[in-house]
Amino acid sequence: MHRTTVLTALAFAASLLTAAPASAAPAPAGWEPAPTAPFDAPAGTRCDAPVHGEPLVDEVVRKVLATHPDGSPSEIAYKGALLIRVTNTRTGAYTDVDAGGSALVDHRTDGSQRWHAVGPVLLGVGAHQGNLPRGEYRVDGVYTLDIAADGYRTLRMHHGSVDDVCALIE
Repeated sequence: MHRTTVLTALAFAASLLTAAPASAAPAPAGWEPAPTAPFDAPAGTRCDAPVHGEPLVDEVVRKVLATHPDGSPSEIAYKGALLIRVTNTRTGAYTDVDAGGSALVDHRTDGSQRWHAVGPVLLGVGAHQGNLPRGEYRVDGVYTLDIAADGYRTLRMHHGSVDDVCALIE
């Protein structure tokens, strides 16, 4: 991807950060709710302990910007507040993770994705399934995330931080 395209995508994603909807307001025209499902990860799949993730605040919306010839989405923008409680189900220890970043996501016909993101997201990585070790991470800043059709995750940080959520609850 050319540098100009990356900068344009990142500028677009940054502009989404300032346009997040109010908590009780309906989605802006052309945007639709994109709820985040709770998740469970058994011990050893992400963290050493079993973990449960549950959205406490979920105001994420999405807008399809382009489609493939078959009508399936090829480019989707996401924005909105998202706060997820990640709990060690063995001990009850938990942390609340701000995952309300904005992203422009390219969906490829082979099932892979490229995320151009600004702001925080919660990223789970299985053993040998990414360029980060197995874990649950809060990624914040400006970055791209490639998710291969087989689920392999490649994070490229342009600016920002990666925090180990497992370490906060184990």
